[in-house]
Amino acid sequence: MSMNRQEQYGHIPPEKFQFVQRDAAIHDQKLETKARSYLADAFLRFKKNKSSLVAAIVIAVLLLFSVVSPIISPYTVNDKDQLYLSTPPYVRSVAERGWGILDGGVTRTSQNELARNFWRGIATETGYDPVIDVVDTITTYVMYRGQERASTSYTLRNNRYYEIGVVYRVLSYAEFDRIQQWQNETGIQVIYPYVEPADIQGITNNSNIWYQVSDSKGTPVFDENGDFIPAYSTNKAIEGRPYDSLRIPGDDGSYIYSVAKSGAVQCRICYYNYYTYVNGNEPFYIMGTNSIGQDLFACIGIGARFSIVFAILVSAINLTIGAIYGAIQGYYGGKVDLVMDRIADILYDIPFIVAVTLFQLHLAQKVGVVPSFLFAYVLTGWIGMAALTRKQFYRFKGQEFVLAARTLGASDWRLMFKHIFPNALGTIITSCALVIPNVISSETQLTYLGIINLQEFAGTSIGTLMSQGQVSMTSSPHAMFWPALFVSLLLISFNLFGNGLRDAFNPTLRGGED
Repeated sequence: MSMNRQEQYGHIPPEKFQFVQRDAAIHDQKLETKARSYLADAFLRFKKNKSSLVAAIVIAVLLLFSVVSPIISPYTVNDKDQLYLSTPPYVRSVAERGWGILDGGVTRTSQNELARNFWRGIATETGYDPVIDVVDTITTYVMYRGQERASTSYTLRNNRYYEIGVVYRVLSYAEFDRIQQWQNETGIQVIYPYVEPADIQGITNNSNIWYQVSDSKGTPVFDENGDFIPAYSTNKAIEGRPYDSLRIPGDDGSYIYSVAKSGAVQCRICYYNYYTYVNGNEPFYIMGTNSIGQDLFACIGIGARFSIVFAILVSAINLTIGAIYGAIQGYYGGKVDLVMDRIADILYDIPFIVAVTLFQLHLAQKVGVVPSFLFAYVLTGWIGMAALTRKQFYRFKGQEFVLAARTLGASDWRLMFKHIFPNALGTIITSCALVIPNVISSETQLTYLGIINLQEFAGTSIGTLMSQGQVSMTSSPHAMFWPALFVSLLLISFNLFGNGLRDAFNPTLRGGED
């Protein structure tokens, strides 16, 4: 038989008993770790995704490039040089270091001795040697009239910017005088002595033949030292305007520098130096030029700027429309959902390419190319976002917190956009981030094919640059390479970034990093 309490504990003195936490507040045990919000939790998971983090950095760099490149470039999309078409990347300070990069180099194969001397002639007269390197020399021997003759063929790497050499230009008297003044101030020779065609076997189509030749092919005649013999004109009777400026070495004042041309003068100018005179800087195109003479560095930045802004705008509009439309579908369900879903199905069946083409043919003239292009994307682009939002609303509208809010008298719109929508926002944002590369890709394809022409509005686009680069892809691959590389990096980075956001905002992974 068990003892009663008095018998069991009666021998213990009362002073041994004490009240625990009497008149003291009772608190929960303090957590050793700080609680994280949903966004902080998502950001932590995103940081641990290395590929997505690198993609975010690449996107930031490309965005910075699109903003900065048109600003720092001395050229605009309206600057088109007809003599520097499809020229390779070139920066003189880098080219002179002999690193083989940014040297404006092009490969010239099967160059005979006549062509070799032609390049030598440009170097001798202007001081700009077109030949960067003699890549290969092939000597062959043939029998001609019983005698063995040697024939030499060269493969040369030439500077495309120096190859132009000297060109003919018709200048007004005022412009002719201004160039002379600029020459005196800078010490840079622009105007070179004139050559009469009659003195060079009637050659009229080549301004770089300034030396005596033996035939109409331009075969040079050399002196006893193997040097060119000048054929500059001294006929004062045809001189167009007095020349009082820099003279080339060996000129004793007898050479004329222009001939009269109906109220103007025709002269020979070194185009490299003339370019410097006109633009205020030596020609340099860090990414080269395209087939119409535009600076690719500036054009890619401007084209990318439009593509990114346009894609973000399309995504924002489709997010807004799709979120509202899908929220109504998912929340009310039933007949409302059925009718709205049929409407979405009808619009979804309209081919996108057909909508774009029709809008460009009939709407672009009234509202502009870009607004009509935007309407084509908005016409059906929101449907995917609406379907996603509808799915999320079906998922959350029966949850306890929603039912509790409805019991407390919350309105339908408050339930939709205050309680349900925030819980679906992570998935929707992720989907929106994945929409951006799709818009950029389709916009690039349409401008590449010429269905959309953005040159009048944006100046250019990545797709347009790729289309122009295709014209000279064999001879000037850089014109295709740079815009293709940019858009490829942009699309890959956005897709990796979107995948990272999807995993980061996935609520089932919350706490998985611990």
